[in-house]
Amino acid sequence: MKHLNTGLAFAAALSLFASVAPARAEPVKNIVLVHGAWVDASGWKPVYEILSKEGFRVTMVQEPETSFADDVTAAKRILDLQDGPTLLVGHSYGGSIITEAGVHPKVAGLVYVAAHAPDVGEDESALGKKTPSVLGKTEGVIKVTPDKFTYLDPVQFPKLFAPDLPRERAEFVARSQVLAAAQVFSTPLTAAAWKTKPSWGIVAGGDQIINPDLERWYYERAKSHTTVIPGASHSVYESHPKEVAAVITRAARSIDQPVTR
Repeated sequence: MKHLNTGLAFAAALSLFASVAPARAEPVKNIVLVHGAWVDASGWKPVYEILSKEGFRVTMVQEPETSFADDVTAAKRILDLQDGPTLLVGHSYGGSIITEAGVHPKVAGLVYVAAHAPDVGEDESALGKKTPSVLGKTEGVIKVTPDKFTYLDPVQFPKLFAPDLPRERAEFVARSQVLAAAQVFSTPLTAAAWKTKPSWGIVAGGDQIINPDLERWYYERAKSHTTVIPGASHSVYESHPKEVAAVITRAARSIDQPVTR
């Protein structure tokens, strides 16, 4: 009887320990990539391939660029489909999108790739004018259609947006632009996920579309873990995919999420 009581006590102790022990943690496995203005998600392919080989489940958002609200909705639609904690990554204007959409409950962290990261009430157009880029100082490059959609002059696109891509690729991207509604750049944000979620930022050292100093300022304000890729153009995600993927991988593996029971 004494041995029986001892066994019951031991079992009870184990049960109590199990109930108070912290839940195990698992690294983030889902990654969602959001492209910027004037391009589409195909530019993420080199990064996608690297991350997929690392074992991540990677999904790209194809936002329509018809309005900021439409683009945020497109990102949230993809986030709804994720089966667990997700790292949300945005390039350029995509940074504004992930800043707004990143309050989604499945988002565990944010990665900004040569990206904007406005605060609530701010918009990237006004911030860009305060710290202008080469693009911002060059008149006539941004074209506007009669119905207020924008695109970059295809002739100047390669040297401003993607000078470190092979010429043929840069010209193809220039000729396959997704026209962006002008209003997407001047819509004030209503949420700033970087205030409550951990973040990482990549500065493209040779960026001519967004001033690298503005990128640094964004990431310093957000207390992001910052990486600088010297000389990289705005197309850093495509011209330096290994370095970009390495930052995303480190971010995903540094965020442990409790396992739901």
